[in-house]
Amino acid sequence: MLQSRKGWSTNSDSEGLKLKNQLCFPLYACSKEMIRKYKPFLEELGLTYTQYIAMLVLWDTNSINVKSLGEQLYLDSGTLTPMLKKMESAGIISRSRDSGDERNVIVTITEAGMKLKDRAAAIPARVKSDLPLSAQEDKQLYDLLYKLINEMTSAE
Repeated sequence: MLQSRKGWSTNSDSEGLKLKNQLCFPLYACSKEMIRKYKPFLEELGLTYTQYIAMLVLWDTNSINVKSLGEQLYLDSGTLTPMLKKMESAGIISRSRDSGDERNVIVTITEAGMKLKDRAAAIPARVKSDLPLSAQEDKQLYDLLYKLINEMTSAE
């Protein structure tokens, strides 16, 4: 069981280095546990969590260049390229060079990939129903996390 943080007690170097005083750790642990909750539902679709979030973008856009996909998912090409190769092998996406600029690779959802959308539609509600947050807490957490993401990435 994880312990609640009692504030940013950084009176000494040793306090600042305690796991319980690290904001990064509960974010990391929560992310890991959230992905674990998705896993059984995604296995039914033959998707990993990272493939699932890529499919979320593709179900919305149908087609996107690899660079834009990576930006939306906060993934670099070293992670994205092998994942997209596996998805292409599975027949749920196709990749092609942009005719206007050969350096750009376009990812397009296939008919088989689009068919997964209906099967995936209930996943968010199924996962959410298992979370111990009220609707208000859910919204607050969502807003805070995006505030943090936006502030951290805008500084770059």
